[in-house]
Amino acid sequence: MPLALLALAVGAFGIGTTEFVMMGLLPDVADDLHISIPSAGHLVSAYALGVVIGAPLLAALTARMSRRTVLIALMALFVAGNALSAFAPGNASLLAARFLSGLPHGAFFGVGAVVATAMVPPERKARSVSLMFLGLTVANIAGVPAATLMGQHLGWRATFLAVSAIGVAAIASLALLIPRDHAPAPAAGLRGELAALRSLPVWLALGTTVAGFGALFAAYSYVTPMLTDTAGYAETSVTLLLALFGVGATAGNLLGGRLADHSLRVTLFGGLASLTLVLLLFPLLMRAEWSAALAVTLLGMAAFVTGSPLQLMVMEKASAAPSLASSANQAAFNLANAGGAWLGGLALSAGYGTTSPALAGALLAVLGLGVAGVAYGVDRRRAVAHTGRVVAAHVPQAVKTTSAK
Repeated sequence: MPLALLALAVGAFGIGTTEFVMMGLLPDVADDLHISIPSAGHLVSAYALGVVIGAPLLAALTARMSRRTVLIALMALFVAGNALSAFAPGNASLLAARFLSGLPHGAFFGVGAVVATAMVPPERKARSVSLMFLGLTVANIAGVPAATLMGQHLGWRATFLAVSAIGVAAIASLALLIPRDHAPAPAAGLRGELAALRSLPVWLALGTTVAGFGALFAAYSYVTPMLTDTAGYAETSVTLLLALFGVGATAGNLLGGRLADHSLRVTLFGGLASLTLVLLLFPLLMRAEWSAALAVTLLGMAAFVTGSPLQLMVMEKASAAPSLASSANQAAFNLANAGGAWLGGLALSAGYGTTSPALAGALLAVLGLGVAGVAYGVDRRRAVAHTGRVVAAHVPQAVKTTSAK
């Protein structure tokens, strides 16, 4: 695998850290800015909104730029957003800075996936994407816990300065390691990129992402009360258990990349089926501490097995202009975050119990399987129709030759 993938992973590590660390810093930010915890929670939403808006917008605006240049510019915007977060004087300015920090997130992963697959032979494309995503999953193991501890001891502003430093390191890595010949300006341009989004298979792939990762976030958003109220863990143990989720996500990500290079469709169906099973077993597994720890690890593994296959599927369905569609998949991921958390919250509010968000997630995973099945059926019909057209195109010549004889 090219060393340039390391540069993409460093950027992904910084992005993953800043995305999730705010959840652990909410009490500190709320105390410092004299706001309530629910108001501080809007800082998480501001970042997600930035991702959803920025992913397609920035990918479209940079459609004719060198992808290497785009990646460096996106990471510079990331550094600026986190630096402004560190020096934000109040809640309103911090909200704006968090929104700015989220803007480059989706486009970085979208364009980065295109660059990663361009540097490897076809049989290693999924693995190259999984190695870029490795930075995101490792951030949940090391980056987020370390940044949270830093914020608790040195102040939350120090955390965002540290994340900015990671961004600067990523810029240097991108400039040094990504060769210019692997990141040319796309020929399709903005019109070609937008045309890719008119494809039904692209939208079905994006729908699978929303349903599949919505299933994850329906449960993961409420995993802390599951661990404390149902499994009996102390609140001080939750950080370590969430690191286990990162371990499972890292293992699933690497496994999914390797398996998808052999069979993308089988890996996707297998991952969604495994996620459904894990979520259905959550109420049972949360009855004891050891099985609850296992459940959290398996949740990360089953969910992230599908990460690389879904990203690669979107890119293949929009093969003529993959940057915008690839970035849109990251927007779909964040819509899944918001939608899954909302659905899990509905289950809790309805009084179905602490583990009910996991069962709501299982329903979303089944929906994801259904959408993936429809996508498979559409692909089969299109393949049969294409084969029929090819055969029909040759029939007149064959008839003509037979008549001549």
